[in-house]
Amino acid sequence: MNSALQNLAGPGKPLSVELPDTREIEGLRRSGLARLQDARNTTLSLEGRFDLDYNAAHALCLAALRRQGFRPSHRYIVFQTLPHTLGAGPEVWRVLDKCHQQRNIAEYEGELDVSERLVVDLIQACDAVRIAWQQLDDPSPSTPR
Repeated sequence: MNSALQNLAGPGKPLSVELPDTREIEGLRRSGLARLQDARNTTLSLEGRFDLDYNAAHALCLAALRRQGFRPSHRYIVFQTLPHTLGAGPEVWRVLDKCHQQRNIAEYEGELDVSERLVVDLIQACDAVRIAWQQLDDPSPSTPR
């Protein structure tokens, strides 16, 4: 079990320990990948693409956290734990965290103000998460054997 994640688990902490459920994880991955594909449809509104891609990112990141045997107490935790679940750097999780804040403003204050740049950055960050998942499934050796 990942010790950095283990340190975040327990009563009053942002994670709880829960055995991974393969069916749940695969369902989250399928949903995330479908939404990521739909978010690339430029005939949709920016708001629609943002919503699809944010939810794609959340599903993929939640699946990665669940794969490690943890469940978050808050949505944002799945993005902040990416360095420990998929090895993602700050260039990925910071974009996702910013989009989470934007999503909260939209959900709780009714104001969604997204730019083409933000949607493109979000799609790129989500794509990095998708690629990290692929590398987990099919790791290629870093040195020839």
